[in-house]
Amino acid sequence: MITGSNGQLGRALARDLARAPGCEVVGAVDIDEVDIAEPGALGRFVSDLVSKPDVLVNAAALTHVDRCEREPELARRANVTAPGLLAELCCEAGIRLVHVSTDYVFAGDGDRPYREDDPTEPRSSYGRTKLEGERRVRAASDECLVIRTSWVFGDGRNFIAAILDQARQRRDGRVTGPLRVVDDQRGRPTYAVDLACAIRQLFEGGARGLFHLANEGVATWWDLARLVLDEADFSDLTIDRIGTDDLKVDAPRPTWSVLDCSKAKAQGVRLRGWPDAVRAYLASDASPLAVGHEA
Repeated sequence: MITGSNGQLGRALARDLARAPGCEVVGAVDIDEVDIAEPGALGRFVSDLVSKPDVLVNAAALTHVDRCEREPELARRANVTAPGLLAELCCEAGIRLVHVSTDYVFAGDGDRPYREDDPTEPRSSYGRTKLEGERRVRAASDECLVIRTSWVFGDGRNFIAAILDQARQRRDGRVTGPLRVVDDQRGRPTYAVDLACAIRQLFEGGARGLFHLANEGVATWWDLARLVLDEADFSDLTIDRIGTDDLKVDAPRPTWSVLDCSKAKAQGVRLRGWPDAVRAYLASDASPLAVGHEA
């Protein structure tokens, strides 16, 4: 079963699990169907299913970091209360819970990739609520699997889609001047399709506890934007490099979001390099370049 099924990762999970041998998706819900932060709501939904799920993957969250800063109670409801209730339900029903978290649980000022056992020190409401949410999940049962990831892109609204939209506006003459993209934040762009497959591989292999998953390699947002434009025939467009301090945003951004994924690699789970993942996304039916696709 999947919660948060309409998000980038939720959609990728639904497709990956539907194709996996011996696997059946018995339920896939999002906020418009079931409010998982409402006590008892998901339990009632699960009780009405013809088949009870063996595994529940929670891809639901409030991920808009600035909105989390402006509306901390809403962030807490989505990122703390909901996973806590899911963990309780799964423990009572004998369902294994897989919960997805974020690189924002770290301070973001490191100089080496963050390992799973490194100290956490979130600097934003988003990071603080996501950290408390994963702690509630892990406290509920040692059988739970928590996945931290970063810079996700896939079917839906994301950074790549926004960059391509800005490029089109400049090509069409609706907007003038160069694009401006941050070049002092570093992380690991992660393709939702690759992430979904890796999550399945981990829980099928019996993994428990805390793992980091992200595509290989390190990039800045400028690096990611430049590759996207070059691959999408916008190589003539200029991108100005700007600093994080030039942004007018509510939530602080980590300058270092690189996750160490060696623990997952030791389990035989490794994601491809992020440039190849970006190219695969741009060539997919979910790409903003696809005919008739709406992000």
